[in-house]
Amino acid sequence: MTHLPRPTFDANPSSGSEGLGNLPEWDLSDLYTSEDAPELQRDMDWLKEACAAFAADYEGKLSTLDAGELLKCIERDEAISGVAGRIMSFAGLRYYQLTTDGARTKFLSDCQEKVTTYTTPLVFFTLELNRLEDDHLAGLLAQNDALARYKPVLDRIRAMKPHQLSDEMEKFLHDMGVVGDAWERLFDETIAGLSFEVDGEELNIEGTLNLLTEQDRAKREAASRELARVFGENIRTFARVHNTSAKEKEVIDRWRGMPTAQTGRHLSNDVEPEVVEALRDAVVAAYPRLSHRYYELKRKWLGLERMQVWDRNAPLPMEDTKTVSWDAARKTVMDAYTAFDPRMGALAEPFFDRGWIDAGVKPGKAPGAFAHPTVTDVHPYVMLNYLGKPRDVMTLAHELGHGVHQVLAADQGELLSSTPLTLAETASVFGEMLTFRKMLDGAASDAERKVMLAGKVEDMINTVVRQIAFYDFECKLHAARREGELTPEDINALWMSVQAQSLGPAFDFMEGYETFWAYIPHFVHSPFYVYAYAFGDGLVNALYAVYEDAPEGFEDKYFEMLKAGGSKHHKALLAPFGLDASDPKFWDKGLSMIEGFIDELEAMEG
Repeated sequence: MTHLPRPTFDANPSSGSEGLGNLPEWDLSDLYTSEDAPELQRDMDWLKEACAAFAADYEGKLSTLDAGELLKCIERDEAISGVAGRIMSFAGLRYYQLTTDGARTKFLSDCQEKVTTYTTPLVFFTLELNRLEDDHLAGLLAQNDALARYKPVLDRIRAMKPHQLSDEMEKFLHDMGVVGDAWERLFDETIAGLSFEVDGEELNIEGTLNLLTEQDRAKREAASRELARVFGENIRTFARVHNTSAKEKEVIDRWRGMPTAQTGRHLSNDVEPEVVEALRDAVVAAYPRLSHRYYELKRKWLGLERMQVWDRNAPLPMEDTKTVSWDAARKTVMDAYTAFDPRMGALAEPFFDRGWIDAGVKPGKAPGAFAHPTVTDVHPYVMLNYLGKPRDVMTLAHELGHGVHQVLAADQGELLSSTPLTLAETASVFGEMLTFRKMLDGAASDAERKVMLAGKVEDMINTVVRQIAFYDFECKLHAARREGELTPEDINALWMSVQAQSLGPAFDFMEGYETFWAYIPHFVHSPFYVYAYAFGDGLVNALYAVYEDAPEGFEDKYFEMLKAGGSKHHKALLAPFGLDASDPKFWDKGLSMIEGFIDELEAMEG
């Protein structure tokens, strides 16, 4: 049952930090002071003993425990999760700071192997829990309120019951997990080690992707062609990683009797497949009303006959190319959070002052952005690659939202704090929306309002349309891999089939764009993760509509929802707001907000 925290990765196409002010760096000493800290060795020794003792005390005996004994057993497992999570959080965060450093890579690998070895004896726990009769477990839960608190965790574990293998097979798969992790690291290290040259300047992937939002069209084109060249040179490695990851998943899914490649993700997200399919279908049906319509508007604004892929994230011609200092970004986000509710501002403040954010772009640092919950008795850490773009301010608002959510949910404890991915994006997207509305209200002119609205529409299209296109790509990729090995050309073709459909008729696609699937980390780290973004955006848009219609008492209900962490199903969390994600019309609520923004932009053309 051991729960190891993982960062909530956000792909953030955003080198250097000149003129941005004093960018904060992590202080990881709240976890451990160094890799040879005596506390770390102490915890590693404790973990080894605690896992062995747990197995000795409980293996083969779960069905004989009374309610109090089962509670004690779960609490011991939770303590093990906390210590293992602390060790792996420290090792992981140090690695993300400098992924090209061999010593950090080795340290992470060694920690992973030790923790995996020590926790292997615990594999019996979930297997035996699932062998308990429903009536027997229900009886125990009814006798003890403290035990009944863990029912959501037990329910999620028991959802895997039909897909459970023999104890021996489960231990084997647990041990083999480090092999899959090695492929993830190969991907990370390959990406971090790529070098691009644009106009004589050598850049990493972050710096190169960042050029796709430059005002200068020639620079955007040069960056796109250089990305295509370098991806093309490395495409065999990326195809090998994807083939292997997808094959490993197919083998495990087949042994577990999973009906589809997506089933495992839906189970871990505690969401019904039909809810995800309703979301997917609603978004795909809305492509013409959203992305196709918006990019046609953008094509006219840019004065182009045809849009090229390097124009997708181009700034608008009337947009000032401004750099936002770190202090200005902090003030913007903090003002928006505090205006919504002073409690939210108070929760966000320590992130800036206590070394909980690592903001600068540095050689070898992991790309993108994330919030890592670490463990519930420490605090989250936020990673950014801050370059001072207005979009980077939104990324700060987004990741800080994750951080606030993780802080609020921490009171649930190690096993109940972790939010399913579908709800993990709620506070982050809501934080972005608060920041956006605050900035929109302060727009000094119609032109500025137009630029801000267009930026928000683009972000929403990237969050909803683009991520559902990614989801469709993954569905096709895993289905095709079940039929056999995929060549790079096979994967390229699957990528292009969803890109043209989602972006619409305004676009032409340059040669080489077919390889741009290669750098998306979610496909390797967390298959089918991506629909969670669209889920979160749709959910927040519906929530925000409720807030606008009836603000009275909304904040308290919102905080209660965040505090619940993973202790409630999405139906129970949304009920106080009068919302239900299993209602097919629910998704249209969220999509209609994006449509409304595009309507306003079209009206400005008149």
